[in-house]
Amino acid sequence: MQYSVGVEYALHCLVYLIDVPSKESVGIKDLAEFQGLSETFLSKVFGKLSKAGIVSSVPGVKGGYRLSKSPEDISFWDVVEAVEGPKPIFQCKNIKENGYLYREGCCSAPSFCTINLVMLSAEEKMRDDLRSKTLSWLNEELNRVLPKQIREDTRKFFSKSSI
Repeated sequence: MQYSVGVEYALHCLVYLIDVPSKESVGIKDLAEFQGLSETFLSKVFGKLSKAGIVSSVPGVKGGYRLSKSPEDISFWDVVEAVEGPKPIFQCKNIKENGYLYREGCCSAPSFCTINLVMLSAEEKMRDDLRSKTLSWLNEELNRVLPKQIREDTRKFFSKSSI
């Protein structure tokens, strides 16, 4: 199982948007420059976040993105689902139907797949954990674990670039 790097970039960028005043926005160019990646890639990620209602775009020369909801209302799972889509990680192909006992129609078994049920249950537990972590939680955690100067320099970068 592997989520795309887009999820990681999205979460990082969304944290940067927390401190942006509600009437302002941050341009994709500044977000991409800060992360060291292409604007095209980040634009695709932010298109998905916008479609999911996590961010809103501000048109124009001074335009960009800002959070559409409060950081307390945006969970890690919201971001994962926006970037990766809603389909389950495990894709049951019902391969038991190809097994020896089922090919000749000699046996009948329940139509559910026990393996699929276990995998979906495990995924739901992971989703629950991701739902319990919000951008607000991440922001507080970063304040706790990162040097104060890094957090201050990050805020300065985005406050000057949005002016």
